[in-house]
Amino acid sequence: MSLIKFTNKGIYCEQGRFYIDPWQPVDLAVTTHGHADHVKWGNKAYLCHELTKPILHQRLGTDLVIETLPYNKQIDINGVKLSMFPAGHVIGSAQIRLEYKGEICVVSGDYKVEFDGISTPFEPVKCHTFVSESTFGLPIYKWQPQDIIFNQIRNWVSDNRDKGKTSVLVAYSLGKAQRLIKNLADYCEIYVHNSIANLNEGFVKAGVDLPDTIRITPELKKEALQQGIVIVPPAMAEGKWIKTLQQAATGVCSGWMQVRAGRRWRSADAGFALSDHADWPGLLSAIEATEAEKVFVTHGFTATFSKYLNEIGIASEEVKTQYGNEEEEEPTPTTIEAN
Repeated sequence: MSLIKFTNKGIYCEQGRFYIDPWQPVDLAVTTHGHADHVKWGNKAYLCHELTKPILHQRLGTDLVIETLPYNKQIDINGVKLSMFPAGHVIGSAQIRLEYKGEICVVSGDYKVEFDGISTPFEPVKCHTFVSESTFGLPIYKWQPQDIIFNQIRNWVSDNRDKGKTSVLVAYSLGKAQRLIKNLADYCEIYVHNSIANLNEGFVKAGVDLPDTIRITPELKKEALQQGIVIVPPAMAEGKWIKTLQQAATGVCSGWMQVRAGRRWRSADAGFALSDHADWPGLLSAIEATEAEKVFVTHGFTATFSKYLNEIGIASEEVKTQYGNEEEEEPTPTTIEAN
C-alpha cells in the first residue's frame, strides 16, 4: 500500500492522516519550506523545521499553530514514523521521510545539492519511493560553482560604479537574497527591500548568522546606494522606484539566466545563473543516491525528466501539482514604502 496519494488538496499520507505542502486548507500540513507555492494560509496546524517557523510567522501571521522538528529527529503520527532531512534549498528546507510497516517514502519538496554556505547541505535519504521536483530538469541546465557567479557579480558592480550606475540585483526574498548578502557583504554595503529585511530579522532572532544590511526607506538618500548593492524581490524589478535611481543597472539572479535569451527577461541589463534548485546533474545524482524503486516527478520539466529516468532504468511517473516557480515571481509589495 502506497504511503502517499496525489489528491486535489495535495500530497496525502492516508495512514498518518496528514498532507505534505497542501495547496488547500487541511487539518495538518507538514511543510517542506516557506516558499509561497509550498505553504498556504488556512491550515489548522503546521509541522515544519525549526528555522521555517519564523518564515511562516512572517508570511502567514503570528497566530498559527506550529510544531517544529530539528533534522534527523523521528516522531510518530498515527503510526507513521516521520522525520526531516536537509534539502539544501533554503534555510530550514526539509525533505520529509515517512516510514510505515517497512515502506519508506521521501518527499523532497525543492532541493539543491551544492552547499550554498548558509542552508544546511542536502543529505540524500535512501527510500523505496522518492518525490522529486524538476524545475531545471533539462540537460542545458548545469550550474557553475557559486564562487564564480559571485565573482561575476562583483565585477559587474565594479563596472557599474565606474560608470556612475547603481547596481540593483533582483532576487527572491527567501533564499537567494540571503545567499547574496552572505557572499557579498564583505565587498560593499548591502541595501535591501522591506520584504528581505523582515525575513532577515526573523532569521537573526532564530540564531542564524547573517551580515548586517541597510533597510531601504523613503528617507534614504539614493546617492548613497551607488556605492553599494541594492537587492529587491522580482515584483520590484520593473517598479517605479527603480526608475528613480541614478542610472540603475539591473541584474537578475535566477537559474533561467543559464539560457542566454533569458537575459531579456524583465528587460534586465545582466543575468546571473544563481539558483536554489538542483541542476540536471544535481537532480540525477540526488535521485540515484536514494536508490528509490519509484520516482514521482513534480513541477518543472516533468514529462522530459520522467521520460529520461525511465530510459535509464529508474521507474518514474509524472505528477501534476500546483507548485510553481519562485524564481520568476513572488507575492510581495511593489513599493518601497509598503511592508
